[in-house]
Amino acid sequence: MSKIKKESFFWTSYSDLMTSLFFIMFVLFVLTVVLLNKKMAATQDQIEKIREIETATKDIDSTYFEYNEEYKKHILKVDVNFPVGASDINSIDDKTRQKLVEAGRAIQKLIAEKTREYKIQYLLIIEGQASKDNYTRNYELSYERALSLRNFWDKEGLSFGENCEVLTSGTGTGGVMRDKEEMKNQRFLIHIIPKPGIIEASKMK
Repeated sequence: MSKIKKESFFWTSYSDLMTSLFFIMFVLFVLTVVLLNKKMAATQDQIEKIREIETATKDIDSTYFEYNEEYKKHILKVDVNFPVGASDINSIDDKTRQKLVEAGRAIQKLIAEKTREYKIQYLLIIEGQASKDNYTRNYELSYERALSLRNFWDKEGLSFGENCEVLTSGTGTGGVMRDKEEMKNQRFLIHIIPKPGIIEASKMK
């Protein structure tokens, strides 16, 4: 009889143990599902916020900029006609230079507003282009033109703030968004790129 009681006690204890383990595993499973659902919801909210921030860059003054949806770039609508082989901003007329000042102020206003609203940083890239001709330094020239514009804005007191990193680049006679009329490629493309970093879900509401 004692052997039977011992076996009965063993199986009862074993059954209780397995029931407890099952309950623990079930609770952990439910908890995991709940946490994953919350994480997915937070991630989706973060993605939507990033899209909202990217869309916000299109709010820049359309008087001076045209946004290209395909390449995600702003085209500076100010016609800049440098003499062949020239990169000095003073080689273009006063009226055009004044338009460039107003365009710089439009960028300054946009970045100031959006950094306050979204608490993020921006990357501003000034890209110079050059027309296809017989000039042998077009790649260097396109960069020098972009640098000339940046220095011109600096002299005009146009600062884009501590939350905006400014880079200059030149694509020469290459790159995308080339105009069929080569002389129109003596222009600037402006990249205004938001850098959202880590967006905490609790701060998005």
